[in-house]
Amino acid sequence: MNFETIEKAYALLLENVQLIQNQLKTTFYDALIEQNALYVTKEAQDSRIVDNNQALEKLNLSAEEWRRAFQFLLIKASQTELLQVNHQLTPDSIGFILLYLLEELTADKSLDVLEIGSGTGNLAYTLLNNSQKELHYMGIEVDDLLIDLSASMADVMQLDAQFIQEDAVRPQLMKPSDVIISDLPIGYYPNDAIAKRYQVASTSEHTYAHHLLMEQSLKYLKNDGLAIFLAPNNLLTSPQSDLLKDWLHQAASVLAVIALPENLFGHEKNAKSIFVLKKQTDTPQETFVYQLGDLQQQESMLAFIENFQKWKTDNGQS
Repeated sequence: MNFETIEKAYALLLENVQLIQNQLKTTFYDALIEQNALYVTKEAQDSRIVDNNQALEKLNLSAEEWRRAFQFLLIKASQTELLQVNHQLTPDSIGFILLYLLEELTADKSLDVLEIGSGTGNLAYTLLNNSQKELHYMGIEVDDLLIDLSASMADVMQLDAQFIQEDAVRPQLMKPSDVIISDLPIGYYPNDAIAKRYQVASTSEHTYAHHLLMEQSLKYLKNDGLAIFLAPNNLLTSPQSDLLKDWLHQAASVLAVIALPENLFGHEKNAKSIFVLKKQTDTPQETFVYQLGDLQQQESMLAFIENFQKWKTDNGQS
């Protein structure tokens, strides 16, 4: 991966997005979607945009270099056009841990992967660009802007990724997946009529959306399928957690709980952990529980990998 090339791509993309934004009087995100369409179709009329897109093409970016350039653009956009917390990028440091878990805990070389709440697509592209396995990916996202944004970037990167715009809490018709993955959106689900269909539903208040999505996700898993969630640290101790634990006892085994450093999230109340579930089997599972240290320190990551591999060996995991 060439970081100088990524910087050049970022500069060219940024200039085009700003040109389009000024011409169309639109948002940065809509302008980026338009830029991606013009790059793919080569239908731009403005000579400056045409020249920049030709220069981009000559850079011959890999899919991962495209992802990094887009990531810098989205970070730039977030400085002036804030996305809500649930729509923000999943940090790469977390994305690569999720990828590691996906690859270490699955035996098949080809996997059907479903992401709940695919957002801007950054986590999807981290997986697709870097996995050693063949991933057949589908993302569900309710926000139309994010669907258009993620799909437009997939077109530029020429990645085989499918997206559908739906409220993931509502039942969908789709084939079972090998792996469900989600940086779970946090908050209350407003529709009590829908929520009451679930075992985790609260009878005294709105139900947590992330609880509903966890229950719904397992309905889309194959037998022995894997669910990897990024969820609040207090998932199993917060209000309504008894309802969640009652459901979990029937539906899944908790393979792993990996606490992430709080400094990744800006504030203690926003901190999350990784929860790995396996669709319920008759085989008892010992849970891997681990507190990750500084993700930028090699020693910390090597210690995590060593402990995880020992747990895998001791528990006969794939």
